[in-house]
Amino acid sequence: MDVKREWFEKDYYQTLGVSPDAKEKDIQKAYRKLARDLHPDQNPGDTKAEERFKDVSAAYDVIGDPQTRGKYDEARQMGPGGMGGFSSNFSGQAGDISDLINSMFSGGASYGQTAHPRPQKGANQQAQLRLSFDESINGIETSVTSATESGATQSVKIRIPAGVEDQQRIRLRGKGRPGAHGGPSGDLIVIIRVTPHELFGRDEMNLTLQLPVTFIEAALGADIQVPTYPAGSVTLRLPAGTQTGSTFRVKGEGVKDLLTSGDLLVTVEITVPQTLDKQQEKALQELKDLFPETSND
Repeated sequence: MDVKREWFEKDYYQTLGVSPDAKEKDIQKAYRKLARDLHPDQNPGDTKAEERFKDVSAAYDVIGDPQTRGKYDEARQMGPGGMGGFSSNFSGQAGDISDLINSMFSGGASYGQTAHPRPQKGANQQAQLRLSFDESINGIETSVTSATESGATQSVKIRIPAGVEDQQRIRLRGKGRPGAHGGPSGDLIVIIRVTPHELFGRDEMNLTLQLPVTFIEAALGADIQVPTYPAGSVTLRLPAGTQTGSTFRVKGEGVKDLLTSGDLLVTVEITVPQTLDKQQEKALQELKDLFPETSND
């Protein structure tokens, strides 16, 4: 068992804001939210957010994988208190404390003795894969490049499922670093980066759209043509008195997979003309006089 020193120093559950008995899907949900909020692209120049993003990623690498999480939980139960304060007692020893713990978990000899090599799983690797918005919605078969043990690169085939999200992680079992002493290879963790669409955004299975309308359309109500993904349009009826920031749901026009279909969430933004001719200005002034409660006079 490959035990890391930092496992005894850091509470990864606290880092992700989940309880130690949290379900795997809850851990994944908490990670995705934090990764979106803290990503450097969303916080340019914010070093604290960048460090927090790294901590969150490191935490998810451990407790986001059921096998590694089990090892982490088992190790945390042992210390440092359960080991009689080994952090200080062994701080002056030449060997790392992780060597001691690893030998105990693997059934090796006691500290200071030579143990027979045990199979060890190889280290995990990370790689980033940039997808277009269309590729993230529809899925794609492609390849990702990762480094080998010698420092060269290798191409690994990967199938991206339809509906994958930005910052989502896909784990390729056995595609990481080779193991030691006959142990299995580590995993390759592919971090998905999605290029934004010029019109549509994503909210899990829903698509989002900012729709500009005139204040006349918002005040009186109107039938508005709304673009849908990937092409086409639907008619959206705006009720009279629609306020800017109002969101309307168009059923079934979101992200689709084999089982479900999301919706299109249309948020209205009322536009104000920047220039007026004399006739328009006169008409608006007359309109203002009809609504004295809105006047600042």
